Amino acid sequence: MTLHVIATGGTFEKHYDEISGRLVFGDSHVPAILRRARFSVPYTFETVCMLDSLDMQDTDRVKILDACSSAAAGSIVVVHGTDTMRETALVLGEASLGKTIVLTGAMIPYEFDNSDALFNFGFAAGAAQLLPHGVYVAMNGRIFDWRHVRKNRQEGCFEAV
Repeated sequence: MTLHVIATGGTFEKHYDEISGRLVFGDSHVPAILRRARFSVPYTFETVCMLDSLDMQDTDRVKILDACSSAAAGSIVVVHGTDTMRETALVLGEASLGKTIVLTGAMIPYEFDNSDALFNFGFAAGAAQLLPHGVYVAMNGRIFDWRHVRKNRQEGCFEAV
């Protein structure tokens, strides 16, 4: 089994720019995470975009769909911003690709102390290998079907609907 990992940005991928004092995008953290976790499953990796999900457009979601479609692997993890993760999951779910696609992200950037990024990524990678074909959101130890999930902005977590 090969796992395909797609980076699209989101808080998960943000870096702190000491000069501007802002969170910005640079290279994906995913390769470093895979090394740090001593990930032993064969995998492929690609960056589709590096965007805050609030800036993501329908054309970006089509690029993510195309990347999932063209991936040889039947198990895929998409690192995505949490604000519009559900919208991308909807596009992927409605496409019925016959693959297991798990979207994950983070509320706190990977580079920051107390980030949930490393755990969420590992959880999503395991879920992508075990779940039946379909589209899922894996956040903070929970797995949600793409049709029944939303981000609770007041609580800072995902919940079933």
